[in-house]
Amino acid sequence: MHLLTVFSHPVAASYPAAVMSAFHEPFHEAGHTIDVLDLHREGFDPRFTVEDHSYFWGAPVPADVAAMHRRVEAADRLAFVFPVYWWSMPALMKGWVERVFTGGWAYQYGQGVDDRGKKPLNGLLPSVPTALVAIGGSKRSTYDKYGYDEAMRTQLDVGVFAYCGIRDVESHLIYDVEGDHNAATRAAGVRDARRIGADFLSPDRVPRDAKAEHLRARRAAKAA
Repeated sequence: MHLLTVFSHPVAASYPAAVMSAFHEPFHEAGHTIDVLDLHREGFDPRFTVEDHSYFWGAPVPADVAAMHRRVEAADRLAFVFPVYWWSMPALMKGWVERVFTGGWAYQYGQGVDDRGKKPLNGLLPSVPTALVAIGGSKRSTYDKYGYDEAMRTQLDVGVFAYCGIRDVESHLIYDVEGDHNAATRAAGVRDARRIGADFLSPDRVPRDAKAEHLRARRAAKAA
């Protein structure tokens, strides 16, 4: 099995990096391969350029985007590990999604560019099992109070991944990790990350359907 992990944090020795390492441990122990796409260390440019805009309307794919396509296509599992910035993923990772999950490769309307806004959406990516592991500084009670976790799942699990055909998505939040006073919570988060990795790797894992789960929850909320 080959895992691609997309990671975004400017400090190599950060707590999110420790979470990622713990998440990877079961994969290493089982002899699987891991491609770590460290967006800061690789210097990925998240800006949507003139060339990206031209590609959106049918021009050739930019070379750096094509290289990212190949890395995603090679993966049997996908993971995204990131700190929560303003109740979402960091701008660098969001920019990676905006540039890499492109029309004609990740999704398409009808037969192509000319059908945008006219024909139904088709997600083009295979539903490769995908795990999102987000590290938040706030308490779980804050996420629950305002629905930030639900908003993140709506935006990312459904609005990005399921939109492009990747419906087998599981999201995890590690809460309340900022400051030395949260040392015990941080240690527990690392243990949780290892468990998440082991469960994600397990042959007994049951595939998810993030879009169907989301729609069922919305119907239930309206009926209540």
